[in-house]
Amino acid sequence: MTSPARSGHHGPSTGRPPTDQERPARVWSVDEHLEDVLGRIRPMDPIEVPILDAQGCVLAEDVTVAVALPPFDNSSMDGYAVRAADVAEADADRPVILEVVGDIAAGAGTLPHVGAGSCARIMTGAPLPPGADAVVPVEWTDGGTGEGPVDGMRAHSDDPAGSGGLVQVYRPAKPGAHVRTRGGDARAGELALALGTVLGPPQIGLLAAVGRPTVKVRPRPRVVVLSTGSELVQPGEEPGDGRINDSNSFALTAAARAAGAVAYRVGSVADDAETLRATVEDHLVRADLVVTSGGVSVGAYDVVKEALEGVEFRRLAMQPGKPQGFGLVGPDRVPLCALPGNPVSAYVSFEVFVRPVIRALMGLEPARRETVRAVVDADLASLPGKRQFLRARHTPPAPGECTGTVTPVGGHGSHLVKALAHADALIVVPEETTEVPAGTEVDVLLLG
Repeated sequence: MTSPARSGHHGPSTGRPPTDQERPARVWSVDEHLEDVLGRIRPMDPIEVPILDAQGCVLAEDVTVAVALPPFDNSSMDGYAVRAADVAEADADRPVILEVVGDIAAGAGTLPHVGAGSCARIMTGAPLPPGADAVVPVEWTDGGTGEGPVDGMRAHSDDPAGSGGLVQVYRPAKPGAHVRTRGGDARAGELALALGTVLGPPQIGLLAAVGRPTVKVRPRPRVVVLSTGSELVQPGEEPGDGRINDSNSFALTAAARAAGAVAYRVGSVADDAETLRATVEDHLVRADLVVTSGGVSVGAYDVVKEALEGVEFRRLAMQPGKPQGFGLVGPDRVPLCALPGNPVSAYVSFEVFVRPVIRALMGLEPARRETVRAVVDADLASLPGKRQFLRARHTPPAPGECTGTVTPVGGHGSHLVKALAHADALIVVPEETTEVPAGTEVDVLLLG
């Protein structure tokens, strides 16, 4: 009879199945872990906010145009509103002389009528008066002075001549020339901004233009970031023997902000379970997501595992970033991502897992970073059974080409912060691949 040990079991040869403690811990793939994490994230509830407070948020409703943009025909130039038929034959040798029947400034309410042989002096943005169908720029006229064509300085004077009297026009204008037509930008009833749009300055301007003082959005998630480790000091302090500057909390806070979140840096917490637990609990009130770095592997001082109930810690088939933790903590079930402590591991883990969580909280699809194909210009080696993420610089395709190139930056060490700072992409080497010759097309995760 075959013994349990010889049949593939890893427990002691007692004839019984191995206990949970005796079984080797499951190794999760990158995709399995990300799918499990995102499956427990729900987009944040929409709220109504003033439009300036909506910058960086995701629109949670379709916005339609209530009134046509622009709402009336108006002039795109300083000049004279005319009937195109009256100036059709105008030229420098035989200017057309028109009677100026009035001035029209932007915001004018009462408008003069432009009949045959007449015109109205008009400012940029002013409504086109009845009877007129074109605008002649002031540079095409004598400005009503009788002194020939207006030069650039006189054309842009705050008080040029032309109120009443006559004006000479030296060039023709076709119907609609220099006129912004009603609804030329957007027609009433059409879609202005679609649900899911990230609101930047141009979109905020459009909301104001269509008359929306407030808008319904999914807010930017509040992300609390902290590092763990008694060896950490703050930049500017004297490190001392065995101490290093805390870079993770700064990099991860900046990364969260770049991903669209409102991020709060707590700083570093010593290797004490009770202190860490209390710190996290204190900040849950302002957190939609908590991100920690350090203390997630198998060391004697890995206090994150000891301190955080409700967080599951896993080994992943990836490098860097093998140890990961995720759970829902506190009475409000706030998501918490526990990342490794080495700087490169922490940042790569953020890009692969935390950034998608932030986007999922905002209701954005796709959640993952864009991946492109590129030709690697150096030989690569990778460990079997692990998905490798290598720092690199990406060069986009040249005109007429389909793929760009990618160059590895720095070595494999997960502590090499300088190399990370000079990278704008990650080369992704699949689990089953151990060698990648130069000239091979690879997947590249763009970090820009």
